[in-house]
Amino acid sequence: MQVDSATKTNRADIIQRFSPYYNGMSTQALLAKGRTEIRVLISTDVLSEGLNLQDASRMINYDIHWNPVRLMQRIGRVDRRMNPEVEKRLIADHPEVASSRGQVSFWNFLPPEELNAILTLYTRVTQKTLLISKTLGIEGKKLLRPEDDYEALREFNHSYEGTKTAVEDMHLEYQALLEGDTTLEARLKRLPGAVFSGRERPAKGVRGVFFCYALPALDKEVDEFTEEAGTTRWYLYDLDRDAILEDPTEIIDSIRSKPDTPRNCTTEEKTLIELRGKVRRHITNTYLKRVDAPVGVKPSLKCWMELNEG
Repeated sequence: MQVDSATKTNRADIIQRFSPYYNGMSTQALLAKGRTEIRVLISTDVLSEGLNLQDASRMINYDIHWNPVRLMQRIGRVDRRMNPEVEKRLIADHPEVASSRGQVSFWNFLPPEELNAILTLYTRVTQKTLLISKTLGIEGKKLLRPEDDYEALREFNHSYEGTKTAVEDMHLEYQALLEGDTTLEARLKRLPGAVFSGRERPAKGVRGVFFCYALPALDKEVDEFTEEAGTTRWYLYDLDRDAILEDPTEIIDSIRSKPDTPRNCTTEEKTLIELRGKVRRHITNTYLKRVDAPVGVKPSLKCWMELNEG
């Protein structure tokens, strides 16, 4: 099975068929539902974060990412905490894999030395590792070759082990929404370039304004900063704490809405403009500064939502 950003197949179904035991199923349960188990999964980085794929014990990194943390995230999909009860069920159903449980083997494909001298791939990765070391106080260890020790970065990436990330949960939730409403994707594509809404804040939610920005990045092929090469990021201005939240885990419960959730747009325009300006300055002083964006490169506001008192 092959998965990338253009794959239309339900991603949650693929994950469950490839790693059934750590996703609430088993080989027999899949067969009973007429679903076939996937033995080999080929994927881009769309499956690099927050997934439970530890039914598997072999991994091949064919396209080495320049960021060592991203590489660790890939390895962390397989090299995760084992659940003793799940392991018992897995081994009982598949005794032939008993000797390989509890250990993960992975291989990294590096370009030939003469090509690597041109691409400087290995140098770039090790430099990034050293940068992480200096910033976070982690020992500057290498990562790619057989003799390299990656335990330091594994410890740094510990938060990715054991459970799915909020972002991956949202991806799976979105896939389920698309599957449940075959017209949804087409309707979303017809939305204008910027949309807004509002709602009464949930009982345990934040009072403020949610913003979704497209953040440009350098497209090396054209040597320009473009939205296509960049990313999308959420920001929630918390009025009670006078703080800007960026962690999706802190944001999602405040903005999640259903079709029958009433709109409540009562925030004064002056306040909206003020908060938008604060978030823009925050993006300039954080993300745009980190990517060394030149003067004139700006984030693009895609949507916002007011979170008001009832």
